[in-house]
Amino acid sequence: MWRVALSALLSHWRRHPLQLATLLLGLALATALWSGVQAINAEARASYARAAQVLDQDRLDSLVPARGLTHIGQDVFVTLRRAGWQVTPVLEGQWSRAGNSVLVYGLDPFTAPAGSLPDAMQGEGRIADFIAPPGLAYAAPQTVEALQGVAGLPPLVATRGMAPGMLFTDIGIAQTLLRAEGRISRLLILPDQPLTRPALTDIAPALERRAPLQQADTAQLTGSFHLNLTAFGFLSFAVGLFIVHSAIGLAFEQRRAMFRTLRALGVPLRVLVGLLAAEVMLLALAAGLVGVALGYAIAAALLPDVAATLRGLYGASVSGSLALRPAWWLGGLAMALAGAGVAGGQSLWRLWSLPLLAPAQPTAWARASARALRWQGAAAGALAVIAVLAGVYGSGIVGGFLLLGALLISAALALPGLLALMLGGAARLARGPLAQWFWADTRQQLPGLSLALMALLLALSANIGVGTMVSSFRLTFTAWLDQRLPSELYVTARDMAEAQRLHAWLEPRSDALLPIWKVEGTVLGGPAEVYGVADHRTYPDNWPLIVGRDDVWQTLARGQGAIVNEQLWRRAGLSLGDAIPLPGGAARPLVGVYADYGNPKGQVIIGVDDLTGLYPDVDRRRYAIRTDPAQVPGLKTALVDEFGLPADNMIDQGRVKEISLMVFERTFLVTGALNVLTMGVAGFAMFTSLLTLSTMRLPQLAPVWALGLTRARLARLELGRALLLAALTMIVAVPVGLLLAWVLLAVVNVAAFGWKLPMHVFPTDWLWLGVLALAAAGLAAAWPAWRLARLSPTALLKVFADER
Repeated sequence: MWRVALSALLSHWRRHPLQLATLLLGLALATALWSGVQAINAEARASYARAAQVLDQDRLDSLVPARGLTHIGQDVFVTLRRAGWQVTPVLEGQWSRAGNSVLVYGLDPFTAPAGSLPDAMQGEGRIADFIAPPGLAYAAPQTVEALQGVAGLPPLVATRGMAPGMLFTDIGIAQTLLRAEGRISRLLILPDQPLTRPALTDIAPALERRAPLQQADTAQLTGSFHLNLTAFGFLSFAVGLFIVHSAIGLAFEQRRAMFRTLRALGVPLRVLVGLLAAEVMLLALAAGLVGVALGYAIAAALLPDVAATLRGLYGASVSGSLALRPAWWLGGLAMALAGAGVAGGQSLWRLWSLPLLAPAQPTAWARASARALRWQGAAAGALAVIAVLAGVYGSGIVGGFLLLGALLISAALALPGLLALMLGGAARLARGPLAQWFWADTRQQLPGLSLALMALLLALSANIGVGTMVSSFRLTFTAWLDQRLPSELYVTARDMAEAQRLHAWLEPRSDALLPIWKVEGTVLGGPAEVYGVADHRTYPDNWPLIVGRDDVWQTLARGQGAIVNEQLWRRAGLSLGDAIPLPGGAARPLVGVYADYGNPKGQVIIGVDDLTGLYPDVDRRRYAIRTDPAQVPGLKTALVDEFGLPADNMIDQGRVKEISLMVFERTFLVTGALNVLTMGVAGFAMFTSLLTLSTMRLPQLAPVWALGLTRARLARLELGRALLLAALTMIVAVPVGLLLAWVLLAVVNVAAFGWKLPMHVFPTDWLWLGVLALAAAGLAAAWPAWRLARLSPTALLKVFADER
């Protein structure tokens, strides 16, 4: 019996191939957007893991400079080895030239951990080539390809399995590349150590032992970025799921008489429900496979921009190519099956709970739909309460996204009720039978169109919210750059001796030389940078402070205070006057807080004399030059021709802003692409709902046509109805989107990145988005309206011949 019943159920899709295509395409699109985001995140996590395993850094302790020192002298390594300590040196630094940048790892192949080097480096012949000038550098194939033709590098060897954006070379060659002769970044402690060896404090008191580098360090730093991507992927999946829910619900409604007949013929209810569930899962599996393939294509297209964003914002190297990993494609299939189950669950439960012959009774099915709408309203109210509680009592990134999710879903569930109230009010104001029929008929269509309109609301709200956030960020970030980059030119010497000569050469040729000197270390439990600033009007005139004492800059000049960036201030819960512990044991009272958009690290600023007093070995090679902007081109030429400074070692103010804004635009390119895809899915949801409903609306339209309304006018009314509902949805979407933007700026952004942005509104963007929504609704309704205008009168007359 079950075979006959299954054949009867599947025959519906043979008679309605377009509806089947709608269901499969909707679920495939939803799965594609979700699995594409997960593929990007999986590739990034794999890259973080490979980076953490470089030279076994994820399992070996290391010795690093203490007291805020920036490097270890090569003589310290020699002293430790002679004393019996089994250590190996590592030098790392960023090498840049002609717009190309790569992280250079210098190592000693004779003392490096066994088995930790790339396979291509094994063998005596390779070791000899590796250390003999000009040496060899090993890198991932995509890195070698990107650096082809770049001068100044040793011969490159492509090596599979390495993290992208990195070069491995001999430590002596790395010291030359990074202009760090005699310097070491850290010493890795090998597993096998002699039992008798002197204490570290006796032979190298300037070093401290640090636990292994963890993959989580980078993963935590970039976690907020990936969480944002996941949230957008889930939003896109939810919007696509509305298509599936609509298609399944309409298919169930169209088969009401079939369900009654099968039940009357003796098919048990549990068998019927089981067959329908199996049908949904079978369709979900087919659509999921297509969706995973589409997701791979989406991820492959977006991954290079994501990699550039992570490298620019966080310094995290992520492969620009995509691997087919089981974790994300199996997850995509699981989401497709789960999504189809959620989409079909309501209809299955409604069928299970109705009496034997009720499914064929439109009134019974309508009463079940009305009950579902009441439950929907109650759920919207409950989620609104959850959103309020999350906003008041929630904390952290999870609380922020709980607030976002509850807000969006509550608004979507409340939309049909809000639209019904609007249409009811319009119906009461209507004059004339045609207007009254139009408003009443539009209200009657809400149940069939509610899912598509909810999807449109989510897409519009997300576009308004994210667009407001990005535009507010762009406006604030641009103004902040103008304040933070007042100097006309920035230069970096190649070594300390050249830095002294550069200072003497520039002093009579500029209005002021402002040092950009820093040390890195741990401040209040997290990585931070400590900068020193000169006592000059540039800083009080231009530096944006959030809070601070009146004499902030004078206090810094006296060495009696410190200011921190907003990220560190919020993360540590600091107040003015709190002691800020600096690397090496010193402390300074907090006298101010400044905005520092786009930087994930903590920062501390003290006076430059205070910095050099605390850290005599601070790197002093970099300066900012204040001069007449008109003199900058001539000064750059003189620096190259007269002083001999390479052009790559100087950068002007305009170029710094250009690079910063370019990183900013790349950062939000992915979210913008997901917004466009979400809007496309929402438009498709409207199209499928209108197309399916158009085949079921003949009983409502035929009497009106028989009373004298032409098919062309009916088609125009159908098109106007779609535009009206889209416009009303846009009206609801504006406040929801603005509330979403506020949550993103004031809650999620603070929890994820540590800074709060001012909110600006952009009504012109809403206007364009409204036009886009109307265009999407118009295109969605165009084909059903065109079909209605060309419908044969015979088809309309047959309505009166059928038993209804």
